[in-house]
Amino acid sequence: MHLPPVTVYRSSTGLVAQRGEDLFGLSAAHLDDLFGQEEPGAWLREQMTTAQPMLAPASWLPPIESQEVWAAGVTYLRSRDARIDESKDAGGGTFYDRVYAAERPEIFFKATPHRVVGAGGGVRLRSDSRWNVPEPEVALAINRQGRIFGYSIGNDMSSRDIEGENPLYLPQAKVYSACCGLGPGIVVREPLPPSSHIRIQILRRGQPVFSGATALDQMKRTFPELAAFLYRDNDFPAGSFLLTGTGIVPPNDFTLESEDEIQISVEGLGTLVNRVV
Repeated sequence: MHLPPVTVYRSSTGLVAQRGEDLFGLSAAHLDDLFGQEEPGAWLREQMTTAQPMLAPASWLPPIESQEVWAAGVTYLRSRDARIDESKDAGGGTFYDRVYAAERPEIFFKATPHRVVGAGGGVRLRSDSRWNVPEPEVALAINRQGRIFGYSIGNDMSSRDIEGENPLYLPQAKVYSACCGLGPGIVVREPLPPSSHIRIQILRRGQPVFSGATALDQMKRTFPELAAFLYRDNDFPAGSFLLTGTGIVPPNDFTLESEDEIQISVEGLGTLVNRVV
């Protein structure tokens, strides 16, 4: 049975569920409760039967509680080509070509909850990097049993010069304070259609300096495949998020600057806006 999407937000007063244009307060529920359910969608619909209508707060918190954030790399051909190009002088180019074609995907740890910022929040640039870019991605919300039940928008901030210098520096290029944007909420829905588009626009002093788009059907791997590898021989008592890779890479002469505004839109999920601080 096809069910309408429900978006779950986190606010200072508790969880908020949106169905259509209507908002409902779920003040007694927590995101950890949602991720812990075997059937998160059914649990959410039950919670909404007694929820009270409410007005939207001034801002949303990041839609994460105790979950870890992981990420998959080189899932799009464009990403493979960019990784090869940035690491060619270090002799690491063949690693990315091989992982793109391999059965096993690249999966790496991205962020703990305190390193994640929500809609309107400020992402950071590493102080020891000169080449920083955002990576617009679909984020999978996966319950503790390993089932994908929802989707969000991810901004996987990346220091390309650090990763390009040596692939072993990947954790430093990816994991640092305010390295991940996530939100605005979690859309609990049927699987996203392969034709769904991902778009990014970066504004500098109010003017666009980069824009790009791709679609999910450009991915080499499927969402269930990536989730299955993440949960293989691993457990996530509070569930997890998995960023699924980027198919949009700015040109090599582009790097983010302080005060840039990053707008990432995904069909069916909305728009995540972060600024660089």
